[in-house]
Amino acid sequence: MAAAAVRYGIVGVGMMGREHLHNLAHLAAEVEGEQSVKVRVTGLADPHQESLRLGLQLANELGLPAPQTFSGHRELLDSGFCDAIIVSSPNMTHYEILMDIISHREPHHILVEKPLCTTVQDCKKVIEAAKNRPDIIVQVGLEYRYMPPVAKLIDIVKSGTLGQVRMVAIREHRFPFLVKVNNWNRFNCNSGGTLVEKCCHFFDLMRLFAAANPVCVMASGAIDVNHKDEMYDGKVPDIIDNAYVIVEFDNGSRGMLDLCMFAEGSRNEQEISVVGDIGKGEAFVPESIVRFGKRTEGRDGVVTIMAEDERIKYALFCCPISTF
Repeated sequence: MAAAAVRYGIVGVGMMGREHLHNLAHLAAEVEGEQSVKVRVTGLADPHQESLRLGLQLANELGLPAPQTFSGHRELLDSGFCDAIIVSSPNMTHYEILMDIISHREPHHILVEKPLCTTVQDCKKVIEAAKNRPDIIVQVGLEYRYMPPVAKLIDIVKSGTLGQVRMVAIREHRFPFLVKVNNWNRFNCNSGGTLVEKCCHFFDLMRLFAAANPVCVMASGAIDVNHKDEMYDGKVPDIIDNAYVIVEFDNGSRGMLDLCMFAEGSRNEQEISVVGDIGKGEAFVPESIVRFGKRTEGRDGVVTIMAEDERIKYALFCCPISTF
């Protein structure tokens, strides 16, 4: 007998919410007809009517039954239509929404877009609340771990090929922040700041590669190029557009981030280097190239491979998970 369908709701149907909708539609198609857990998208919640309209339009284009729409997450929660909820609303709303979902009388599993919250204090409160609800799973979307070249580099590091990791260097040279609903991502108070909003991916990867926890952080950043000529409600955006960050870990290893968000002329958006005491590995995105070699073999021993994942059958990135 086939298992019952898992009913998904999406809170926040902007750009990322619609990407999750796209992913769920493909997941539903993959399990259709199999003796497997099926996927249904039963509810969309967003106070922004245009986002709801675009979400319904996409659901129709993807061949999904029309989900119910709600103007807020509480209405979605009380509807009883969902078993699991994806939170892809603006960062500054995460804390309130997560606490409402976790404390709701009915259990709902949660996948929340990064970052978990915009402050350390709020993150700690959510984690503690989640620990007190053993009947639900709370997960954070950190999909960079699962990009094929990064996933391959993670495998290489875990295999011991590079030895004890001593240095992790990540360069992201890219385009400015995209336009979001009401331009919420232009201000630190809404996003948590550039190093939280965008770079939590890279600090997650550093910690994963180093297999250690950070003990010291040093950073320098500025607003030099982007958004300086913009104004919203009389306020000029205050998010930085470039930075260097050094992280020291409790096992003696170090990580470095080189961020520039006015570097559209780059061949790769991300370049990741991991150096151990016996070898070095690199991953390049979007070229999807991985290189690795050992000190004893020098340049001539460097191996170059194209990283691919047969499970990825369409252009959009999936949003896999990190669980606490």
